[in-house]
Amino acid sequence: MLGRSLASISPKSPPIEEIIGSGGGETKGTQRLRRALHEYGWRKHKFEVQRTIDGIARESISHEVDHIARFTAGVVALEIEWNNKDPFFDRDLENYKRLHADGAISLGGLITRGVSVQDQMRSMVFRFASDRGINDTTDLTRIGLNPTRRQLADYSRRQRGEATFAQAWAASFVQDKFGAATTHWRKLEDRVRRGVGNPCPLLLIGLPASLVIFGEPAAVVEQLIEEGESSVE
Repeated sequence: MLGRSLASISPKSPPIEEIIGSGGGETKGTQRLRRALHEYGWRKHKFEVQRTIDGIARESISHEVDHIARFTAGVVALEIEWNNKDPFFDRDLENYKRLHADGAISLGGLITRGVSVQDQMRSMVFRFASDRGINDTTDLTRIGLNPTRRQLADYSRRQRGEATFAQAWAASFVQDKFGAATTHWRKLEDRVRRGVGNPCPLLLIGLPASLVIFGEPAAVVEQLIEEGESSVE
């Protein structure tokens, strides 16, 4: 039942332009996924856990989860960590552990960047740069990016070898936005192997690089981004 429920949720794949322009917040693709989950009944929920001693309330703890679905067999919690700081995995897994121990959830789920996305991110960004003819900082401005002085210095440093501007920018961009210390599959796998969140049963999903699409017409890209503009409560 859970598999069929998740399989029926199919928001549109993110165009590469969306990833390039995501800045420090959520990508519009993540927001579209949240909206699709919400429409299928996966709603945000705050669990309130109160402990009592001899009928007297002693402690109240709350745990907010972005997506909760209730099934006949139990309750499933789900978080999306496409591009956050990797300690958020610790937070999510520890929340699941406590909620499962209290009988509030039956299973905890996490969606993050898969291995192929992490490994291919630089080549995907470089492909975007090549397709768009990005050869200097003026071209970055043309597509709506405004690099800082630090970033400009990093581009120059990376070009001291044989790297082209596009290669230097792609490497710098990925290190800034999708570095090793952000949420991706290997960081999640490391924590699970160490037992973080144990013994809560887990469903872990790593989104693949094949999800990212190239060559969409500008009007289609604009429509997809607009669909992800408003947040879901």
